[in-house]
Amino acid sequence: LMRPLQGPRGQSAVVGTVTLCLAAGWALQTPGGVSLVVPQPNINATVAQNILLSVEYSCRGVATIEWKHVSSWGTTSIVEWRSGNSVNISTVYKDRVTAFENGSIQLRNVGMRDAGYYFVTVMEEHGTNAYGTIIVNVYEIIYEDLHFVAVLFTFLAAVSAILICFMWLCNKSLHLFQKKTTHKLTASTTEEIELETIEC
Repeated sequence: LMRPLQGPRGQSAVVGTVTLCLAAGWALQTPGGVSLVVPQPNINATVAQNILLSVEYSCRGVATIEWKHVSSWGTTSIVEWRSGNSVNISTVYKDRVTAFENGSIQLRNVGMRDAGYYFVTVMEEHGTNAYGTIIVNVYEIIYEDLHFVAVLFTFLAAVSAILICFMWLCNKSLHLFQKKTTHKLTASTTEEIELETIEC
């Protein structure tokens, strides 16, 4: 179950999650204080799509989650929050990012500049850290391909129209030929009947 974090309103849910993390950590007696799982380390997206950078963390204490984006344009801090506190989203991503209790974030309306490496760090208050990386590839819709399809469709439509006209002309010619043949046969039959009548 993933619920977005929205400042103080999500505090009770976050506190519940942290309590559950603490209980699970103490029950299992894990040597490390924090663990992080990245189920999908590679994401392919097209321009204007929404993507979910999904992670799942567990910890003994209160955790601080931080996301950064590294690309050829440089390193940008995306979002940072501490369990039970409000979410601090950088101004560059203000209207495009939603943070979730389990450490995941959703990035809306991706562009080519959003391609690159996304690093998540989960820092526990006692000093243990866990790190995860997600590679995001963003592809443009190739309008040249769509142009080729449109040209091909127009060409096929034109060829179809020409074939239909040709078939219509053939059909008309066949009807005219059949009419002339029928008229000749009728004329010759009438002449034969007249000759037979005269002979009689």
